[in-house]
Amino acid sequence: MKEKLEKIKQEASARIDEARDLEALNQIRVAYLGKKGELTSVLKGMRDVAQEDRPKVGQWVNEAREFLESSMEKARVRLADQALAEKLKTEVIDVTLPAKEVKVGHRHPNHIALEEIQRIFIGMGYNVVEGPEIETDHYNFELLNIPANHPAKDEQDTFYINKDIVLRSQTSPMQARVMETGQMPIRIIVPGRVFRSDEVDATHSPTFHQIEGLVVDKNITFADLKGTLEVFAKELFGEKTRVKFRPHHFQFTEPSAEVDVSCFKCGGSGCRFCKGSGWIEILGCGEVHPRVLKMCGIDPEEYSGFAFGIGLERVALLKYEIDDMRLLFENDIRFLKQF
Repeated sequence: MKEKLEKIKQEASARIDEARDLEALNQIRVAYLGKKGELTSVLKGMRDVAQEDRPKVGQWVNEAREFLESSMEKARVRLADQALAEKLKTEVIDVTLPAKEVKVGHRHPNHIALEEIQRIFIGMGYNVVEGPEIETDHYNFELLNIPANHPAKDEQDTFYINKDIVLRSQTSPMQARVMETGQMPIRIIVPGRVFRSDEVDATHSPTFHQIEGLVVDKNITFADLKGTLEVFAKELFGEKTRVKFRPHHFQFTEPSAEVDVSCFKCGGSGCRFCKGSGWIEILGCGEVHPRVLKMCGIDPEEYSGFAFGIGLERVALLKYEIDDMRLLFENDIRFLKQF
């Protein structure tokens, strides 16, 4: 038995020395120490050994096992070191090579313009609020003084989910939602995405962004609206910017106006950018219609207010001299990286 164990140790040692990788070493471990290995077979033959010799034979088997395990561990460390060395040879880093360019993202021009507009109005004491993009006909039209037969409710302009639910066509519904709370005074801007049934071209899109503004308090006049928008225009387009109000009609304001600013490209002298007029239209506005105040639970004899609506894409197009609105929606990195 002792001679057999010595022979197993010699054969295993020779195979361990010849092993060239960890996989080969593992196969040797299985061949000698596995469930069907050489050493296990010897242990199974212990039943044929005389009772008085079993302690001595057991000691020889344990010594052989310890020898094999020790030899395999030394070989494992050696082969692991060799494998690591080979791997490092193939993964040499040439520090003289030029570094890879790290590409970073860019803020969207819409987002840049939005942050600038929010900064201006927050500085004037306004709060920023948001509302649902899926609205009821009640808030999107009725509470804004747009009756059932009004052209703005035509399906050619509005996306209807059903007769009572629409994709909001403006951020104005938040006017009514905020006024209904009855918490005075109100000074808010409402940025958000809106939807209208328009064809896609250089100046139109079925989805775009608006920023609604609303102020309601005692003794609010059109002069307050004019002063607010003049401050806004000068902050956004430059201190030399002039503002012009043109009479207009909106169903939820009375009186109403459209606002032009002097061309910040030519200073008002006339150029291609302002189509030779010296002025650029930027928004619509007006005093909140007394009927709208009344429908929202506010006494028009005690309170008054003004509202305005800014097209975010229009501001971005003007401020950054972009001539095609579609560029704002295509997310072409060649375009965005300019901002």
